[in-house]
Amino acid sequence: RSLEGDPGRRLLARIAEDSGCDPTAAIDMTPEYVKGILEPLGMLDHPIVFISDHQDPTILDRLKNDATIGSKLVYVPDEDSWVGGDMTLAIMANVFIGNPASTFSGFIAKSRLALGWNNSFMFRRKNEDGRWEDVCDDNCIFNKKVMHAMA
Repeated sequence: RSLEGDPGRRLLARIAEDSGCDPTAAIDMTPEYVKGILEPLGMLDHPIVFISDHQDPTILDRLKNDATIGSKLVYVPDEDSWVGGDMTLAIMANVFIGNPASTFSGFIAKSRLALGWNNSFMFRRKNEDGRWEDVCDDNCIFNKKVMHAMA
């Protein structure tokens, strides 16, 4: 199932309508979006591990070509990627940036919450000042009115 195509965009749009998050940012995963999360946390000086199903290689290309993010980016090549390893890496990360329309991201965010960890960024939108902000707390991932059957 492709979350980067029309089905994923429709699902994220529905979640955005119910949560108030941006309807495309979590799928597009632009450098601006990633930096808008990491910079206020002081995490732009640390390695950024990219985990993906590689359905949309333009996401990785954009991040690699960004002057701030590119040199910090670490990614697991397809031949070395394993779903269990990718999940473990994401669950144990200092910061997790995920897509609320992805069941994979949802599982990671729920696991992090169960372990008592915050810094899972799933439901974001730009405020009036042009800065990215959370629109739901971490428990939003369990909210049936927002996540529907994925809660």
